Amino acid sequence: MAYDLSLEFQLSAAPDRVMQLLTDAVLIRKWSGGEAILENKVGGEFMMFDGWATGNVLKTGASELAYTWKTTDWAEDTAPTEVHYLLKKHDGGTKVTITHTGLPNEDEMKSHRSGWTDYFFDPMEDYIMIFEQD
Repeated sequence: MAYDLSLEFQLSAAPDRVMQLLTDAVLIRKWSGGEAILENKVGGEFMMFDGWATGNVLKTGASELAYTWKTTDWAEDTAPTEVHYLLKKHDGGTKVTITHTGLPNEDEMKSHRSGWTDYFFDPMEDYIMIFEQD
């Protein structure tokens, strides 16, 4: 049985800037604090958090991004999951809808639910607020 998450986050940057923060490896390193790779093309390599999460880009565009996701914590035979982002302009910033499908168990689903906030979108918003405000 697979487990899926769907979450929404509000960021204070415009959608085009949020997409840069999601796809530019230099910027990912700055807001995440870890080594990152993102080859922004279908089939491109994806790696974040010093190699903890890896995968391949499935879709990229102005308002959508998707890649496979597998962590080093999971058993080698665990199938990769998929992470899909949809960005929409909202209240002077961006509403990000993230769908993470195929998580291997309920514990991983719960862990990733808080992880997306604590290690991904909160640090991204902190970076926006500290370094990108006029």
